[in-house]
Amino acid sequence: MTNNDSKLAAGLDKQPDEVSGMFDQVAARYDLTNDFMTFGQHRIWRRCLSKVVAARPGQKVLDIAAGTGTSSLSFYRAGAEVTCCDFSPGMVAEGKKRHPELNFIVADAHDLPFSDEQFDTVTCSFGFRNMNNPALALQELARVTKPGGKLAIMEFSTPPSPFIAKAYELYMRNVLPVAGRLISSDSDAYTYLFDSILDWPNQETLGKLIQENGWGEVSYRNLTLGAVAIHRAYK
Repeated sequence: MTNNDSKLAAGLDKQPDEVSGMFDQVAARYDLTNDFMTFGQHRIWRRCLSKVVAARPGQKVLDIAAGTGTSSLSFYRAGAEVTCCDFSPGMVAEGKKRHPELNFIVADAHDLPFSDEQFDTVTCSFGFRNMNNPALALQELARVTKPGGKLAIMEFSTPPSPFIAKAYELYMRNVLPVAGRLISSDSDAYTYLFDSILDWPNQETLGKLIQENGWGEVSYRNLTLGAVAIHRAYK
């Protein structure tokens, strides 16, 4: 087993309720902090995801780890019927406050409260690395997706250039934690988030995991020199 494989197999060190509690605490300023720490790049990344999802009127889209609905909003505006799912009650409460037009529910991606083959597309933005068991989550997403339906996962990843990868790691370890402490109400939560980014496997390893858990035609697109990647697959 490679190092990247072992990262996926091991899951997170923290228990799900601990992670949920951390997101509850940072929910109110989460989007502002993301703007600051990505220099607004996350808005460009989300537009790219929207093009991959390609939501259409009448489609049913499930957005897991939806947070406050930042990505979900574009699917809704395209005419799709969107369900925003997050395991953090604090994030869901903040999302309902900001976007009452969206349908939010508190639910765990490992055990979704939906019937089989219910959604045309399932998607996740920057939340998949927080799954305690990524393989199980992928299987559950496949269960609730219609045959021929689409999966789109956008997540921080590994720049293919060793030089860029090293600079990226130094930035993540030394700059972002300081920024998180300056503008966030919970520096421990952002330390966890930075660690989870650096511990997350590369593009090929995630693609292999997706392929092994109910999905086919797996491909990915690198964004910002590979610091972020969007994986796409079909059931």
